[in-house]
Amino acid sequence: MSLKIRIDDSAPPYEQVRAQISEQARSGALPVGYRLPTVRGLAESLGLAVNTVAKAYRALEGDGVIETRGRNGTFVAAAGSAAEREASLAAQAYADRVRRLGLDEGAALEAVRDALRAAYRESGSQGIR
Repeated sequence: MSLKIRIDDSAPPYEQVRAQISEQARSGALPVGYRLPTVRGLAESLGLAVNTVAKAYRALEGDGVIETRGRNGTFVAAAGSAAEREASLAAQAYADRVRRLGLDEGAALEAVRDALRAAYRESGSQGIR
């Protein structure tokens, strides 16, 4: 696992850790079942506070990217399944909401594109074009 924290990046360090681990898990660079370093170990190797790495791990676990197995450690979760389910549920809730608001499909899709562009721009990741 290779992570680089850029101090001059507008994204906070915990978000950089979260985004890089998430991307490496999504791409397969970190395979399902890969054991991640301990929070303390990763913090030390990156020169970050333990709480910063812990925050990134909590966010990744909430996203379904990693799973903690108690004293056994933290591992890359089954590729995307939990994240894809959560995204599908969020998309369904959004579709229901915009239908109730009376927006047509084009306006609803444009709102999603705008939101995704803003979110990816904030995280420094490559988003939709």
